[in-house]
Amino acid sequence: MQIAFTKMHGAGNDFVMIENLDGSIELTSEQVARMCDRRFGIGSDGLILLNPPQTEGTDATMVYYNADGGRVDMCGNGARCFTSFALQNGVGNGESVSFSTDAGPMKATASNGVFTINMTPVHSIELNQELHTDRSTYQYDFMNTGVEHVVVFSDNVDGIDIVPEGSAIRYHPSFPKGTNANFAEIQADGIIKVRTYERGVEDETLACGTGVTAVAISANLTKGQPTPVSVQVRGGDTLTVDFQRDGDSISHITLTGPAKVVYEGTIEI
Repeated sequence: MQIAFTKMHGAGNDFVMIENLDGSIELTSEQVARMCDRRFGIGSDGLILLNPPQTEGTDATMVYYNADGGRVDMCGNGARCFTSFALQNGVGNGESVSFSTDAGPMKATASNGVFTINMTPVHSIELNQELHTDRSTYQYDFMNTGVEHVVVFSDNVDGIDIVPEGSAIRYHPSFPKGTNANFAEIQADGIIKVRTYERGVEDETLACGTGVTAVAISANLTKGQPTPVSVQVRGGDTLTVDFQRDGDSISHITLTGPAKVVYEGTIEI
């Protein structure tokens, strides 16, 4: 079967996008992993289906798979790409799209190639925790911003050997479902530099939207970082996270950044 796709990226976090508004395409995890493979397939950090709406009041459904073929609740950079892709396919009102994800309903707006996502509510926040691995002892914060994230602050994020260190956190018994691992450094100008080891990709990615969101919330709650928070990802772009805070309660979270088309094509599966 031939499937048309669009390759997109959000701040270097890249995705295979497939229009499936008639609901006719059903992919196995093996097919997804093959398409995401950077040597034998298209190559990407994940795959996203633009599915028909399943929830009243929404325009579409976002179905997200990691590169290993596993279905995951949500992806922040993917949601920006999904918004752009949905608008390109006539979904929404031309400036905004409402859609459902496995993590809950979302809404996004577009302005001059920049996309703002209203993120799902953060939950399961655990601050100022300690974790021992065979690599090091980490002071960390944990939260779910659509998926699970650990945030570790460092004075030299560029010096971190992220694959072994991120993997040690990702597979630690403290996280039965696994977790993404983010290493962050607050720079003198207030911009936070972040590197992310992403579960399901099992490597560092150039950006992770839910990870950026977790870093921003963690920096505000534990480091006094004011909102909106600017976070520079490995791909070089700077994303903006804004939210409202009432004590330790966080609400109305938004993530703003680019989403770009790389190329279009077809693939046989």
